[in-house]
Amino acid sequence: MQMKLIVALVPNDRTARIIDAAREAGATGATVITSVRGEGLKPQKTFLGLELTSMRDVLLFLVAEARAREILERIRDVGEFDTEPGAGVAFQIAIEDAVGLRTQLPTIMKAIEEQP
Repeated sequence: MQMKLIVALVPNDRTARIIDAAREAGATGATVITSVRGEGLKPQKTFLGLELTSMRDVLLFLVAEARAREILERIRDVGEFDTEPGAGVAFQIAIEDAVGLRTQLPTIMKAIEEQP
């Protein structure tokens, strides 16, 4: 089974629209890890010891390799990663094998079969 794990680190106010965009591009589901904190090139400011950063989410998408690039690009576009500083980052990792996908397997296998 040829699969990729797409990991997206996004502000929590963009989570829903990024998940929707990934689904439209072929993702069959997502796992969301909420309320994480990240720091980019420039550390965020604090006020009286309180952080002024917004919370972020980690989005995990296990997808067919044939659709991975399309999903990744869709996430980038909807999340405005390349146009807005601090908007998020996403990357993909090759997956050697996975289990527990029985309900999603027909859709994933169809995407793999459609691969050129």
